[in-house]
Amino acid sequence: MKMKRFRKAIALISLAVLVASFSYGQSVAKFGYIDSNEILTLMPETDSLQNELKAYADYLDQQMQAMGMEYQTKVTEYQENVNTMSDLIRQTKEKEITDLQARIQAFQQSADADLGAKQAELFNPLIEKVKNAIAEVGKEMSYTYIFDVGTGALVFYENGENILPHVKKKLGIQ
Repeated sequence: MKMKRFRKAIALISLAVLVASFSYGQSVAKFGYIDSNEILTLMPETDSLQNELKAYADYLDQQMQAMGMEYQTKVTEYQENVNTMSDLIRQTKEKEITDLQARIQAFQQSADADLGAKQAELFNPLIEKVKNAIAEVGKEMSYTYIFDVGTGALVFYENGENILPHVKKKLGIQ
């Protein structure tokens, strides 16, 4: 369903740009498309970067599992001895367990954010390399617009005209 909407949106945008280019006496726009996800999977650097990211994710997962085991041990110990504990010891053990649970949740959130940052750190140079190659191909082959069907984004435009002012005028927006 999303892909149908995306294709319709691309078709409408393409049509609007084509009409705009005829309306303003410009030459005919030349459109291209690429699936950046596909090109990224074909690049030789991708495998080593994915392996490095997986190793980092595995390390974080090991830390998470260790915390989970500590939590499970404390809960089991608490459950086995709760009937023989004084109120002070019981309250202290309950606080330890809830504090550990909060630390585990905080670690999970931090680990997710950290993994995302690590992915960006590793893959952003590669993505930039792909963007530069797309721009170079666009210029060399005289493309006006190149759409990325992998992400649904416009990744290159050469001397394109922003029709926003015309649409705003048509809609009566200042």
